[in-house]
Amino acid sequence: MTTRTILFDSPFLLGFDHTRTLIDRAAKAAAESYPPYNVEQIGDAGVRITLAVAGFSPEDLNVTLEGRQLTVAGKRDDAAKGEQAFLHRGIAARGFVRSFVLADGLEVAGARLEHGLLHVDLTRPEAERVARRIPITAG
Repeated sequence: MTTRTILFDSPFLLGFDHTRTLIDRAAKAAAESYPPYNVEQIGDAGVRITLAVAGFSPEDLNVTLEGRQLTVAGKRDDAAKGEQAFLHRGIAARGFVRSFVLADGLEVAGARLEHGLLHVDLTRPEAERVARRIPITAG
């Protein structure tokens, strides 16, 4: 942790306070373990996050993007389903919040629930590289 602070306090890295915050947020999110998830590369410009959300319906799930933070939350209302007597309960029914910090340029293309897996597709549109000349004035 100290190394990270020293790195971002360098006089050559101006305006990277936000980056330090994103790294701290990503480290916290990585420590969470439920629900399990995969991140896969799709082609050259796509990424898919797949979360195992067995037992959740689309109404139980919420996918939001605030700034660069993608948040997937799940909340089940088991009380409304009546009293069930489980002999064994191996499928987790607890709510969750899982966050991902997205790089600049990544956009959420959509989310789809299929066979107990929630797929969130991200794309990175090709950015046009523009170089501009900075005029130098004499004082």
